Amino acid sequence: MAAGLRELRNRRRSVTSTRKITKAQELIAASRVIKAQQAARAAIPFTREIIRAVSSVSTHAKSDHPLTVTKAERPRRIALVFFTSDRGMNGAFSSNVIKMTARLARRMRDDNVEVVRYSVGRKGTSYLKFRDMEYAEAWDGSSASPTYADAQRVADRLIQEFMLPCEEGGVDEIHAVYTRMESMLTQAPRARRLLPVEVVEGVREVGEGEVFPIYDFEPDAETVLDELMPLYVRSRVWFYMLQSAASQLAMQQRAMKSATDNATQLIDDLTRVENQLRQAQITQEITEIVGGASALEESSGNE
Repeated sequence: MAAGLRELRNRRRSVTSTRKITKAQELIAASRVIKAQQAARAAIPFTREIIRAVSSVSTHAKSDHPLTVTKAERPRRIALVFFTSDRGMNGAFSSNVIKMTARLARRMRDDNVEVVRYSVGRKGTSYLKFRDMEYAEAWDGSSASPTYADAQRVADRLIQEFMLPCEEGGVDEIHAVYTRMESMLTQAPRARRLLPVEVVEGVREVGEGEVFPIYDFEPDAETVLDELMPLYVRSRVWFYMLQSAASQLAMQQRAMKSATDNATQLIDDLTRVENQLRQAQITQEITEIVGGASALEESSGNE
């Protein structure tokens, strides 16, 4: 029984230490998720305005931009870039993205389309390596706090691959899988086509009393579009990374809170079992003492 008590106490101390770690991770995630949400919201106006600018320039351009042209009616090679985390302890954040990416890749292979993978985040790269899956390139170290420079590196590589013909190792389309931050309780994986860009004219209705902006293009609309299109692709990748970062921290906070609550419940259960064992041990010792005293009295009376 003494060995059982010792084992219970050691386990309770271990769970208590784990609870301290999960509680600290929960507090860290709670403090960082607000900044991540603010960064994601702050990028929305720039994204909205660059979409309006691209739409307006495309309307006045005399020819289509290479990033907006569908290269083939039936794509032969499609690139999948998916955004996971660099670390664990964030629930199903990475696994949800990986599962959606796997479903997309399976669907593309069923259509006889070659899939080229790009991974953003160590978890996604580890998944590909563990299953011996080939990938074109991987980026990590920026999942929780991405910068625009990180997004630019990813976007420029994707643009480079899209501009190449399939015969030279390029791709016909590029799709992105990321996690959209709906709220603190809801984060859903999304799949979006990144390239070729689908330019929608009239992306925003002109309200009453509002004047739609009139643009002058210098030297011409085609040159301006050449500068805007890479910015647009970078802004989309930047948006995906910010949304993924906010979602990751929100899911980490929720996962660590759940782990902390489970650890607290386990500590209470272990404490209750320990008290029961200690009470049984005390009762047994008292019984032995009383039995020993009774035996002494009987032996004295016989004498």
